[in-house]
Amino acid sequence: MTFWGDEQFAFFETILFLALGQEVQVIETQFLSGGDINTAAQVFTSEGVFFVKWNELSQHVDGRHDLFEAEARGLEILRHTETFRIPAVVGYGEQQGKAYLILEYLDTGHPEPPYWDELGHSLALMHSHTQARFGLSFDNYIGSLPQANTPTSNGFEFFFDQRLLPQAGMALYRGVLDKTLYDKLLRLRDRLPDLLPNERPALLHGDLWSGNVLVTEAGSPALIDPAVYYGFREAELAFTRLFGGFESRFYDAYHEAFPLCDGFDERVPIYNLYPLLVHLNLFGSGYLSGIERVLRNLA
Repeated sequence: MTFWGDEQFAFFETILFLALGQEVQVIETQFLSGGDINTAAQVFTSEGVFFVKWNELSQHVDGRHDLFEAEARGLEILRHTETFRIPAVVGYGEQQGKAYLILEYLDTGHPEPPYWDELGHSLALMHSHTQARFGLSFDNYIGSLPQANTPTSNGFEFFFDQRLLPQAGMALYRGVLDKTLYDKLLRLRDRLPDLLPNERPALLHGDLWSGNVLVTEAGSPALIDPAVYYGFREAELAFTRLFGGFESRFYDAYHEAFPLCDGFDERVPIYNLYPLLVHLNLFGSGYLSGIERVLRNLA
């Protein structure tokens, strides 16, 4: 639901006052795409330009009340690595029956020649940030779906129990994944240590596809809309290849900075079971064939 006129301006002025601690005059707004559950706008004010997204609290029947808080905390984690341009969090909260998030507005431009090298090197540097356990100190979301991050010392258990299993269970419950495929996926759990390298936890953006990478006005990469956690770095790189992939120079630059173990190409389908299951739950059976193909090839 969107709202217009005086109500719209009053909402923006109220939340900006709460975030900045001073009165703010809204001059103009430009509505933008906000994803499948949010509305978003570029808001021009007396104190600068902001990106605001919001949704109706009445939509939160499935416990997504902390979605924007989780996103804000994830953005701050990424900002502190100083590896990418990340929009600053201005504020978040609830007002007038709406949950909202206010971010710095990033002007966009065109990629300069070293763009793909910079993206690869910066991602490798971000992945060098590590901690003792997989997961995160708080749960968050992948798109609009809950993503559990209970800290776990075993990366294979984390990947199966907190990534694959919850999404497969949700798909089974919703009737978009049959019991035969579900049982095939269950048999994968004990095989993961033989299929994937046992690397240390790496800080991941968590939802890294082309739509979540911006080109700044200076021609450098910036990241938005994270689903942050510490996990297997190969899972992040595999995700970038799910919808056509990035330029080859990106992968070369990453490998130069932080080489991958041999055989990564063969492991990509295993990691991408997670985003495929997520898309199955979000968008329906169009993603089922990809899941069937991966599980069939692993049989």
